[in-house]
Amino acid sequence: MTHGPVTTFFAPQAWLDEAVTPNVRITIHSGRIAALESATPRRTGDVLLAGLVLPGFANTHSHAFHRALRGRTHEAGTFWTWRERMYDVAGRIDPDQYYELAKATYCEMALAGITAVGEFHYLHHGPDGRPYGDPNLMGHALRAAAREAGIRITLLDTCYLNGGIGVPLEGVARRFGDGSAAAWADRVSHLAPDESTRIGAAIHSVRAVPRDALPDVVEVAVGRPLHVHLSEQPAENESCLAAYGVTPTQLLADAGALHAQTTAVHATHVTEDDIVLLGETATNISMCPTTERDLADGIGPARRMLEAGSPITLGSDQHAVIDPFEEARALEMDERLATLERGWFTSAQLVAAMTGHHALGWPDAGRIAVGQRADLVAVRLDSVRTAGADPAQVVLAASAADVDTVIVDGRMIVSGGRHVLGDIGAMLSRAITPLWSPDAS
Repeated sequence: MTHGPVTTFFAPQAWLDEAVTPNVRITIHSGRIAALESATPRRTGDVLLAGLVLPGFANTHSHAFHRALRGRTHEAGTFWTWRERMYDVAGRIDPDQYYELAKATYCEMALAGITAVGEFHYLHHGPDGRPYGDPNLMGHALRAAAREAGIRITLLDTCYLNGGIGVPLEGVARRFGDGSAAAWADRVSHLAPDESTRIGAAIHSVRAVPRDALPDVVEVAVGRPLHVHLSEQPAENESCLAAYGVTPTQLLADAGALHAQTTAVHATHVTEDDIVLLGETATNISMCPTTERDLADGIGPARRMLEAGSPITLGSDQHAVIDPFEEARALEMDERLATLERGWFTSAQLVAAMTGHHALGWPDAGRIAVGQRADLVAVRLDSVRTAGADPAQVVLAASAADVDTVIVDGRMIVSGGRHVLGDIGAMLSRAITPLWSPDAS
């Protein structure tokens, strides 16, 4: 996803080296930042990026098909009752519908300033569990959707073998499984990266992948991003302790799954020993605060994990909200609610969490610096939310609605708050409504 012409943008305010810098000229060539000048006037031909220019955001945890659940699954219940509604949608969606829904969802992400997404992909096979003629058809649909939306994707192909520890996959969940870790690995071996796609791996959870299969997934993931749902629910911890005598974190550590290329998603109910293990191995954490609050999962110990050595990243997970500012703000606000104290994350730390491209296998993104991918997000400073705000604190004031311009690998895909593909709300409606029609099957 590179583009040849040289373009120079002028930012009255830009986020450089963890701080706001005034009057910055950003020269882009072949999708990369070729030159930076600060404290310099705008020149003839410079394209103005009004407001505050931030690096492109990374959504490190997405289930694209969950976007169909927004506004339909928020009533009373538990995570487990919500999951039954999710399974209803999972049982109906076909490859063409998956493409249309994912494309619209990724466009919504682009409108929010997201330039790369980590898609935790487990909806692999047909409704009866039998593979399609091309067993990676659903993954190809996701890749095509991201490409059309104009953002990069890390396809985190997920190993999902059991419905619980010692429980076989049944019903809709048969779509998720390959039968064995070896069969999963064989299918993944036919996926290849390209300039807008990375191929990663995922362990759905210690509930879904038996202990003796974990090393097989770890082996496949060598040199790639490896993601895993971790301790999202107390019930997961309890079942793991009962079956194996250790916490899920310790089980993953014993299998060699914790390291700097691993991202643990949620980590809501981890112990102090777990926090130490995650930090010592520099395992990334993907916090998903808007999902964790919607599903009543709890407040994870984000600050303690960061202090222990785990980089914090952010995901929108089930897409009850797609707004990186809201996810980042929730890191701080949830800590305030839990501790009755303020000031747990600086603005720089929140921006770092919003730009965790390294966790998706894109270490050359996430900063406005020479040689980095030209991912830029211009945020308005004159909206009803941001007017009067100190640009250095805009992350605590802005919302996705304040994103004006988005550039991915040098290509402008959002301008004036509008995606190049047009009306994304209408696109979402066309993709979602049929999935809930009475005759949907």
